[in-house]
Amino acid sequence: MDFGLKLTVFLTSAFVSTISSVHHVLGNDDLVTNLPGQPAVDFHHYAGYVTVNEKNGRTLFYWFYEAMSHPDDKPLVLWLNGGPGCSSVGYGATQEIGPFIVDTDGQGIKFNNFSWNKEANMLFLESPIGVGFSYSNTSTDYDHLGDEFTAHDAYTFLHKWFLKFPSYRTRNLYIAGESYAGKYVPELAELVHDNNKDPSLHIELKGILLGNPETYDAEDWRGLVDYAWSHAVVSDETHKIISESCDFNSNDTWGNEDCCKAVDEVLKQYKEIDIFSLYTPVCIGDTAGSDHKSLQVMMKRTSNMMPRILGGFDPCLDDYAKAFYNRLDVQKALHVSDGHYLRNWSICNKKIFDDWADSKPSVLPIYKKLIVAGVRIWVYSGDTDGRVPVLSTRYSINTLGLPITKAWRPWYHKKQVSGWFQEYKGLTFATFRGAGHAVPCFKPSSSLAFFSAFLLGESPPSSR
Repeated sequence: MDFGLKLTVFLTSAFVSTISSVHHVLGNDDLVTNLPGQPAVDFHHYAGYVTVNEKNGRTLFYWFYEAMSHPDDKPLVLWLNGGPGCSSVGYGATQEIGPFIVDTDGQGIKFNNFSWNKEANMLFLESPIGVGFSYSNTSTDYDHLGDEFTAHDAYTFLHKWFLKFPSYRTRNLYIAGESYAGKYVPELAELVHDNNKDPSLHIELKGILLGNPETYDAEDWRGLVDYAWSHAVVSDETHKIISESCDFNSNDTWGNEDCCKAVDEVLKQYKEIDIFSLYTPVCIGDTAGSDHKSLQVMMKRTSNMMPRILGGFDPCLDDYAKAFYNRLDVQKALHVSDGHYLRNWSICNKKIFDDWADSKPSVLPIYKKLIVAGVRIWVYSGDTDGRVPVLSTRYSINTLGLPITKAWRPWYHKKQVSGWFQEYKGLTFATFRGAGHAVPCFKPSSSLAFFSAFLLGESPPSSR
């Protein structure tokens, strides 16, 4: 770790001891006071930039919401969306779990009654550079984007962010995310864990929470195919060809023409529906999103990366977010513009996705390390997602061979079955019945209850 970061951490630690009770003093410049259309709330929220590399001008955008009540007594949760190249502010903060959700006209926001800042202080980060409002003044930085680059910048961000909000320096931290953040989150958690050997860099990492996460490329891909077949998206014949000709554990699998043609057939069928939510309508009509109603498919048949699919779970909602964040008054309120110059914001940066070079084929070795370290790991799956389906996650977890401590059983919310769960030694896995890829969009109330159980380290309710 470089001297500059260590000095930053030392100064943070010294400063927190003097003003730990006034956690937003240094963040006042980032206080959001005039967000257009914002409902009245009793909590503070902050947005702005943290520079993670002074020399290159590499800067990440965040939006932070204090807990609705007793923020000094509640943990800090960092939320990351995936892609790679998609915005945690555009998805997580304002479509899923933040207190303000973009409204259907794209011109305003509405209050989310099931916001996760009821239970925690929520920090949303647009990462890496090139995502949302995050950027670098050095063009060559964009040539290095990948898992390791992203993890190191996010780690530096955390320590720099603690300078703005010093009382959070010693607060319990949980890292959460979904989709490709299934790689971001464990990778960042591993970096925190490894650097915690240095007391001056210590962060109170307590757990990670992963929704429909990309985990282990070979099993993710096998699960995608098996799920499509088991849910009648593709024929028996197509599935049989894949079973006989595809070896997803091999780097050479995409050299097999029969395999490639059969996999292309799976993706072709998924273009007809929403792969992120099998049983809900796609966005069709005279909306800005109609041009994007087909699934964007990107096949990366390279030696170091399994194929990936880029897309959003609801193209219409994506466009509402785009309209909102490209308003000059919104950008001024969030401290990304001076009110005269408009920054171009998009919910996903396709170029990042196309150029992504560094992707771990599996983060399960990190799971093993974090389990040994006593870090809480909870994984959940919306069971109508075809993109990173429940089968992919079950296959991946099964390869860990963890002992079962609590057998498969339903969990309940408001006296109804919300899904099923199983507890292993060091890991909890749960499903959400009838939820797609971005679970909180489909099951906001039960998601909040599940999140609360995670923070408490208690099993989801297993009786009505």
